[in-house]
This record gives sequence, structure tokens and C-alpha cells, in this order.
Amino acid sequence: MLTEQEGIEFAQKWIEDWNNHDLDAIMSHYAEEVELVSPLAIKILGHPDGKVKGKTALREYFAKGLEVYPELRFDLIKTLIGVESIVMYYRKDNSLSAEFVMVNSENLITQVKAHYISIELE
Repeated sequence: MLTEQEGIEFAQKWIEDWNNHDLDAIMSHYAEEVELVSPLAIKILGHPDGKVKGKTALREYFAKGLEVYPELRFDLIKTLIGVESIVMYYRKDNSLSAEFVMVNSENLITQVKAHYISIELE
């Protein structure tokens, strides 16, 4: 189990790597056997089940996402720590996002469940 501080540092590094648009650094957070489920996978890849399986497929998905959203930026709001899991709650553009991630013993992400809601900008 990650300590609270380890979880916060994990989330901050994950956000930093996304904000830098550094695909190699982003991918360093994921295990080979990762599975991601996201409404954006339906939109970007056209996968009706929203699933992306395996690190190679995930890399391709993230590369397309960075291409589609070249100004992408995340602002971390809160990190919640569980047993072998983290929830990262953040703002991006005009939406709020929460990602539930399962991590293995090496603190690599093995499973992602992404959640989004649009918000009105003030």
C-alpha cells in the first residue's frame, strides 16, 4: 500500500509528465498489462467499449490524445489513497476528471477507470 505522501508524489509526477507532454515519461507510470477504460477512448479511438489493453495500445492512444489536444493541461485538485489504488481528481480544460488507478507492487498502473464531467468556465 502506498503511503499518503507516496500517493501524492505519484499523482504530482503523473500530472507533471502529462503537462510536459512527455510520452515516454507518461508511459513510465504504466505496467505492460495495463487496461484503461475511458469515455475518451470511445471518442478518440472509436472503441465502443472504451477499453485500451496493453502498454503498446495505450501508448498509441495517448499519442493520439496529445495530438488531438495539443494544449492539454491538468491541474491536480486532490489525491485519494486506497489499498493498491489511487484516485487522482483534477481539472482539465472545461472538465473535471477523476481517474481510479490500480497499482502493482512496483507502483506501476495496471488498471485505469477514467471519469469526466464538463463544467462551465467562469
